[in-house]
Parts: sequence; structure tokens; C-alpha cells
Amino acid sequence: MEVRGKCVVVTGGANGIGRALCDAFARGGARAIGIADIDPSTAASVAAAVQAKYPACQTLPRRVDVSSEAAVQAFADEFTGRFGQIDVFCSNAGIMMRKGIETTDVEWLRMWGVNVMGHVNAAKAVLPQMLARGSGYFVNTVSAAGLLSQIGSASYATTKHAAIGFAEWLSITYGDRGIRVSCVCPQGVQTRMLLGEDGARKGFLQEGSVTPEFVAEKTLEGIANEQFLILPHEEVLEYYRRKGKDYDRWLRGMRRLQEQVSQQFGLGI
Repeated sequence: MEVRGKCVVVTGGANGIGRALCDAFARGGARAIGIADIDPSTAASVAAAVQAKYPACQTLPRRVDVSSEAAVQAFADEFTGRFGQIDVFCSNAGIMMRKGIETTDVEWLRMWGVNVMGHVNAAKAVLPQMLARGSGYFVNTVSAAGLLSQIGSASYATTKHAAIGFAEWLSITYGDRGIRVSCVCPQGVQTRMLLGEDGARKGFLQEGSVTPEFVAEKTLEGIANEQFLILPHEEVLEYYRRKGKDYDRWLRGMRRLQEQVSQQFGLGI
């Protein structure tokens, strides 16, 4: 897909990968960008910065909790009413919780609501208009954790696997009706999720981490090529192949990695 002239929505658009995606789409010639985020003031700041830098690109910032079907639908309706349609929906919002079996039911539901239902709610909101046109694109930010796993977070590993599963289903079910789907699956990205609020967090994913801008660049390349898997860290594909080739060997390797991480950093990332 060519993004020039397209109308795009980005959830989690106020920070990190989402913010970089907004800039990249505007630079690529998008006609309008909806910036949905749980933090409305930062979303508004991103919108103002995008419009100042790219005057031809219109923006619509709003507070949206992606775990709420009604909130996502209301934003999609408002954006469509203003700009006519949604060509690309970047379901980018995500959260992390560094806990294992002690994760509470409430915490599991919150992780599920954002990391899985955020994608489901996006599809519910805009799939009908896309099918009516015979074209549309879902770009779901997932994680390499959806293909591999996540040391130190049971809920993150589980919900990211589920997110991959839903994206696969979307592509299988609607790919022949003009709907394209991509999953962006990076490893370490230099955002607050990896670095912490103070930017000082240290962990095994720091080495080899990339900037949000690099992920956004690779994402637009993947959209242009209509790739299902967009892998900013190319080595993830080899890890995934090894996993599929010999699951037991891969699990043993992951247990060794977990031990190394635990000794060096603790199980937190």
C-alpha cells in the first residue's frame, strides 16, 4: 500500500513507537492522522508538532482507552465523519507488567484488554467500512514476544501470542476481500517500556535495542511491501525458525537465557 493521501489512525500515538509512526506517516504524505492515546495532553502535543512540521497533514488527537469497544468505535466514527474514511488503522497501544504467576485476575484482565482486545476493538470499529470499499490495512504492533516469549512477564508473553493469533485470523479470513494485515514484532525498542520513566533501566534487551523512529521506518517499508511480519530485528526470524524446528531445544535455550538474565539483572527487564 502507498500511504500518500491515506487517512490513518494510530493508537498509543502519544509516545514511543506510536509517536514515531505519526511522524513517519505524515512524512510519507498521509492526508490525516488520528492520534488516540490514554494521555490526551501528550496526544494533543504530538498532533500540534505533526501539523507544524507537515502542514498538509491534518490531525485529530483524542483520549481513547483501547480496551473499551465503545471508546474505539466513537473515535473511529468521529475520525471517519471528519475525513471520510480510515485507510490504515495502526493498533499500536500496549502495556507491560513484569510479574509471573502472582499476577492478579484484575491485572490479567487489564493486560488482555489492552494487548488483545485493543486489536479486536479496532477491527470491530473499522472492518465494516473497509470491507464495503474492498480495501483497508491493519498494522498491529505486537512484539517479538508474540513469536518467541517474554522472560519475566507471564501476561505479556501470553497476550502477545494471542495478538499474533488474532492478526493471523484477520488475514486468513479477510485477505481475499482486500484487507491487509501486518504485525510489527520488534525486540528491544528505546521507549519507556524498555528504559523506564527515568531512562536508566538496564536489561538484556538494551543491547541491540533500536529507536522508535527505526521501527516506524521499517513499518512503512513493510506496509509498502504488504508484509505480514515486520521485523525491525531481522534475527527474530531465525530465532522463530529454530523454535519451530526443535521446540524442546528452544525451550532449554530459553531456560538458560532466563537463568543468565536472573543472575545479571533479576527477572525484571
